[in-house]
Amino acid sequence: MDLRVLNYFLTVAKEGNITHAADILHITQPTLSRQLRDLEVELGVTLFHRGNRQISLTDAGVLLQQRAAELVTLLDKTQRDLTDQQNLVGGTVSIGCVESSVSKLLPDILASFAKAHPMVQYDLYSANGDDIKAKLDRGEIDLGFLLEPVETAKYDFIRLPCQDVWGVLVAQNHPLAEQGFIPLEEVRKLPLILPRRKIVQEEIASWFGVEKSRLNVFAVHNLLTNATLLAEAGLGYPICVQGAYTIRQTEGVCFLPIVPERTSGHVLAWQKNRIFASATTLFIEHIRNTLQA
Repeated sequence: MDLRVLNYFLTVAKEGNITHAADILHITQPTLSRQLRDLEVELGVTLFHRGNRQISLTDAGVLLQQRAAELVTLLDKTQRDLTDQQNLVGGTVSIGCVESSVSKLLPDILASFAKAHPMVQYDLYSANGDDIKAKLDRGEIDLGFLLEPVETAKYDFIRLPCQDVWGVLVAQNHPLAEQGFIPLEEVRKLPLILPRRKIVQEEIASWFGVEKSRLNVFAVHNLLTNATLLAEAGLGYPICVQGAYTIRQTEGVCFLPIVPERTSGHVLAWQKNRIFASATTLFIEHIRNTLQA
């Protein structure tokens, strides 16, 4: 399968019109149509529903769009890494980072590393831990700043000096807001909005000594923004780490730490036995040396 043709396919899928896509790609419309039909013959599937003016993806086309985008992203990163190998003080470090107190640590790390290696650039990706690990596993990013618990047996990692306190978000006008904390036994009674990560849900259930299915769950979320709005409306009570709240603090809700205190640490993780471009290797060593200093 020709990656050039995959790029053609992705452009047509995005534009929904072969003529527009041909103009963007600087090829003729008949050439582009022939390339797409040859791709369908090669794969043995129909990729498009073809109309008079617009075309849309079939189910097979949607699947190929997802996979082709991953392949093109990985190819671009591979080409960039190979280029980086030619320059020990340049290149790009791709980093996934959860939204927590580690987000405030990241600027200090990048500032000190950039001072030593000013030619290095950074590709930053914000998401929850599962999304970051998926990109680590596919090789789409180099490193992940993750909130524990993490299946660290899968990765090489550096434990970071960064702890986060767990708590609950409630509306500012809620009666609980006045006491400034929330007992663990009170949390269990609430309709909860939980992080989507299964391992975190299981950890939360263990606080109460129950199965995850016994929790009173109103919703789950991957990032906190929309969950905060639900809390402000009184629809549910997000359980989150304080750092995720403070980096997007809003007036309508407040954070109540859970008592007895529950905390989680952070790690910087990467694929085991992964060979990195020079910039990433230097970045890992920089963090190790900084923590040992």
